[in-house]
Formats: sequence, C-alpha cells, structure tokens
Amino acid sequence: MKRLFKVLGIVIGIGLLVLIISLFAIHEPLPQAQTGREADVLAEKMLEALNYKTYEETRFLEWSYRNGANQYKWDKELGKVEVEWGDNHVKLDVVHLEKSLAYKNGKSLAFDEKEKLVDKALKNFNNDSFWLVAPYKVFDLGTERSIVTLPDGTEALLVTYTSGGTTPGDSYLWLLNENAFPRAFKMWVNIIPIGGLEASWDDWIVTQSGAFLPKSHALGPVNLSMGNVKAYNTK
Repeated sequence: MKRLFKVLGIVIGIGLLVLIISLFAIHEPLPQAQTGREADVLAEKMLEALNYKTYEETRFLEWSYRNGANQYKWDKELGKVEVEWGDNHVKLDVVHLEKSLAYKNGKSLAFDEKEKLVDKALKNFNNDSFWLVAPYKVFDLGTERSIVTLPDGTEALLVTYTSGGTTPGDSYLWLLNENAFPRAFKMWVNIIPIGGLEASWDDWIVTQSGAFLPKSHALGPVNLSMGNVKAYNTK
C-alpha cells in the first residue's frame, strides 16, 4: 500500500510539473505598445464598425452567463439590473447602489444579508456584462488605449482599465479584421496567471435594436455561451 501511494505521488508530481511547464510555455508577456492619438483613432474605427450609436441608443439588454446560471435584464437608461442566480434575486441599482433590493427564496433581505448579496450581484454583473459589451467600453472612464504592431504588420488595440469595475489593472488586446471589426482579444488579467489567453469575438448577432452582440466566445476548447441574447428599446 505504501508503495502504491508512493507511485501515485510520483505520477501526480510529474503531472503537476508538466502542467506548470505547459502553462509557462503558453504565457505571453504584455506586449510593447504605443500610446497617442493613433490609438484613439483605431478605437474609434472599431466602434464605427460596430455601429456604436445603435448600441448606445439601445435601452434593454438580456443575457445569461455560466451556462445560464446567472440571468440578467439590464435597463441601461435607468441604470438598473435584474440579477438572478439560484434562489437569489437582486434588483441592482448601479447608479445608487444603496437603493438596491435583495431577495432569497422570494424573501426580502436587509442589513448584512442584503449587502452581501448586492455586492455579489454587482461583481457578477461587472464580469458577466463585460463578456457581452466589452468592445463598447474602450473609452470608459479610467481606460488607456495604445497600439500594438503584430508580427504580420497589422495593428491591434490594447485597452487597459486603470480604475473602475471589479478588477482594475486588467488589459485586453483587441484583434481586428480588415474592417476594424473585433474578432478576438487576448487577456492579461489579475485572476488568470497566464498572460495572453485568447478569447474569440466572432459569434455575433444583430439584435432587435440593431446592436451587434456576441452569442458566445471560444477560449481554446471551452465554449462560453451568453445564453439567449436580446437587445431592444420597448418592453
């Protein structure tokens, strides 16, 4: 039995070593980038390709995340979001957070219980909405834009979030097609130790409001579904 445990320990150790080496092999350092007006121009071209004005004029967005575990209905005009997961339901007011309401199994919560649930709903919303509307956030307050020249000579847009949201300091390198339409980004984020992981942004739909939104993203072999994505202006 001791010999078996010893063999298992060796196998596990080798497996962990291979995993660590593999992770270091795919890690990419944050690329050198050039700030300036040219970066803003590239960002503006991307927004123009996405028809940003149509998204800006869209009032309601609906989607889900984590295979439907997190459900969202967002009223952009009022800054309010219905957030549901499990037996939790939060009426999130992102403009006046203290006015948010929280329920568990249909029962209204108050004090510490409410605060914890509202805080989790806000963190989930910040993360999950980013996967839906990230291209439209390149000029958000606290962002820095710069240009990265790729090995093939084309230009990519590097956006760093220096403040705001849940994880300030994260950077995303937008890879664009010949029409400046986003097709993927590479990530350098605090919660992932490997830099340069690529996620696709090529599964787009044109919603009822006319806004472009993604149905899903591919991260290597993993498919990240955004659920039944909707965008409209009247209930």
